[in-house]
Amino acid sequence: MDAIECIMTRRSVRKFMDVPVEKNKLGIILEAGAHAPSAGNIQNWKFFYVRRPDLKKAIADACQQQNWVATAPVIIVVASEPEKAARYYGVRGERLYSIQNCAAVAENMLLATHALGLASCWIGAFSEESVNRTLNMGEKFRPQIILPIGYPDEQTPEPMRLRIEQLVIFEDQRGGGNGGGGRIEDIPWALKDYNVLGRLIDSASESSKKLSKTGKKFIEKIKTKIEEGKKQ
Repeated sequence: MDAIECIMTRRSVRKFMDVPVEKNKLGIILEAGAHAPSAGNIQNWKFFYVRRPDLKKAIADACQQQNWVATAPVIIVVASEPEKAARYYGVRGERLYSIQNCAAVAENMLLATHALGLASCWIGAFSEESVNRTLNMGEKFRPQIILPIGYPDEQTPEPMRLRIEQLVIFEDQRGGGNGGGGRIEDIPWALKDYNVLGRLIDSASESSKKLSKTGKKFIEKIKTKIEEGKKQ
């Protein structure tokens, strides 16, 4: 699948098959995480790779007793090294950049996992102290995100998403103290005027052969919105 299809079709999965995950696939997932962006390219992260049943059980207990976590063949714990960020960026590096860097790692891993036919779920609800103690991380590392990985044993429905016109605010469309005046009813048509999506749509026919089925539907949906905007 292409990148757009991977983003659009990824789902959180909490039920896994009792099937081992190939090491080469896990290697690709870890490499994807290692290629994430980080502030100043400091890469202040470590990936704790967990397969032992007793450790998986302990991690599941630390995740507010979410027992399903232990059923995944592999668990990857993404941990930050805050002191390394603090050396370069002070308090902001320690408290913000360290979290952002690990979040970028986790998203890369989630997308790579889905692209390889596997599944996962981003877990942020856990006792840091318990996870740290279980994996003997020490004071140097802070666990940020837990990713159970395995072959999915359920089909997760597409979740509700806010419409893009509820999310995008243009710099000359703001109003009031809460940004309410920035809402645009027809975002594709507005972006057409800004020559952003307009250029994408105009060239869509040339690249459509390279798009996946999901990608084509996405482009067609935007085209329809633009045509509707022209008629208004």
